Amino acid sequence: MPEQLDPDDVRRLVPTDCITLDEPPEEKAAAIEFLLDVAVDAGRVEDRETALDDLLAREEETTTGVGKGIAIPHAKTSAVSQPSVVFAHSSAGLDFDSMDGKPAHLLFLLLMPADGDDEHLSVLSSLSRSLMHDEVREDLSTADSPETVQNVLVEAMT
Repeated sequence: MPEQLDPDDVRRLVPTDCITLDEPPEEKAAAIEFLLDVAVDAGRVEDRETALDDLLAREEETTTGVGKGIAIPHAKTSAVSQPSVVFAHSSAGLDFDSMDGKPAHLLFLLLMPADGDDEHLSVLSSLSRSLMHDEVREDLSTADSPETVQNVLVEAMT
């Protein structure tokens, strides 16, 4: 993917079947599994156990709670052949060991093919930049459908 994503890139990256309005569990590891299962159910993961191992190993390196109520657990893994982003919103908030010490409400699971170094950084950077805007976070927090979430992300990331 190019540095600047186009709307179709974002729709491929975050299809509506990778967006859930269900409340995730309130414990970090369980929430990561919950997000992973959304990707599995959407047909985006070839090997759930490998993907989970890679995600949890990455989480042990350093927190993926980036602050501002956002967590982006992510991994490069041989368990996927296409990049995917899964979204969930937690009303209660989760302790993600965030840099600012605040709970994470907006959860994004990023799964990238093992050989996708530049792409991984490009997607992570684009997503992170878009989430620094208060309006984007607010729109994601109040979205009432997967389509709304996807449209907010398309607008924010392109």
